[in-house]
Amino acid sequence: MTIVPYLIAVLLTFAAPVTSTEIRDVDVIGDQLVDQSRRPIQLRGVNRSGIEYPCVQGWGIVDGSVDDVSVAAMRTWGVNSVRIPLNEDCWLGRDGLSPELTGPAYRAAVVSYVDRLVAAGMIVVVDLHWTSTGGELADRQRPMPTRERALDFWASVASVFESHDTVLFDLFNEPHEVSWGCWRDGCGEYAGTQEIVNAVRATGATNPMVLSGLDWGGDLSAWGEYRPIDPLRSLVAGWHLYDFKGCSDSQCWEAVSDGVGVAPIVITEFGDTDCDGGFSRPLMEWADSGAVSYLAWSWSLADCSGGPSLIETNDGRPTEFGRAVRDHLRGVSPLTTPPLPYGAIQPGLIKK
Repeated sequence: MTIVPYLIAVLLTFAAPVTSTEIRDVDVIGDQLVDQSRRPIQLRGVNRSGIEYPCVQGWGIVDGSVDDVSVAAMRTWGVNSVRIPLNEDCWLGRDGLSPELTGPAYRAAVVSYVDRLVAAGMIVVVDLHWTSTGGELADRQRPMPTRERALDFWASVASVFESHDTVLFDLFNEPHEVSWGCWRDGCGEYAGTQEIVNAVRATGATNPMVLSGLDWGGDLSAWGEYRPIDPLRSLVAGWHLYDFKGCSDSQCWEAVSDGVGVAPIVITEFGDTDCDGGFSRPLMEWADSGAVSYLAWSWSLADCSGGPSLIETNDGRPTEFGRAVRDHLRGVSPLTTPPLPYGAIQPGLIKK
């Protein structure tokens, strides 16, 4: 072991845990997200769906509430992080969409919500969720983002949030129907993750970036092999786990996560489609045992009939699934995970 990893490991051993409200910076060291003092962080939170579709459908910017009441309700649950799905055409603005709902108006609404969450002490993940292709509007999920729009989207988002040190960038929601080579290097009109990483770093932004695996985010088997090159070594594996995917026990979760290699893992979406919490409870317990971060789908008003939903009212009254998540979050420490043990940080994996 070289002296630099040794000293960092020693410092981490004696560092006190930190609450989310004390976190001023999120970084990556080896397989851990860390704070400004290089103490490990575990994201435990929710997705806030509802900002990716109203604009392109022409009836609003946000579906539901993003006010202080809603944010305060998240905090009472023990939420320390929120993922926000976005729409590239709404962010950039596009002919055919209402100017009152797109471009500057949309960006201002997103920035205002991010600022509200950060002020409440939460870490934020902004996610490219709905994208366009072949000249069509960004009206749904696609197999991969296109060079035509996604590179401009991420250059703009990175420029807006580069000074937000507790904001992570989730480069694309759910890659599917492509190869690992296309995932990294692009193919046809699709931009590869390496191109998007380059576009973000070209702005000067140092924010960590989340890269979801194949098969709608459920396959991480070759993530470590195909991971892009990031000069800041600040990449995170994104993973989606639902009860209908056929990976529902710790043996499967361990096997899938082994494909990441040395990088932090964030389960950026998970949930029970039957809304009973039977899948999510053991998943959260398993994630806690290995300091894997997790963000439940979704903090939006519904009754679970159309998919996993956490709340029935904006002030945080939970569905049955939501109650399982809320009770778990309240039962675990809001602090960071234990300090990294001696020797945990491998030489060559320290972010410069």
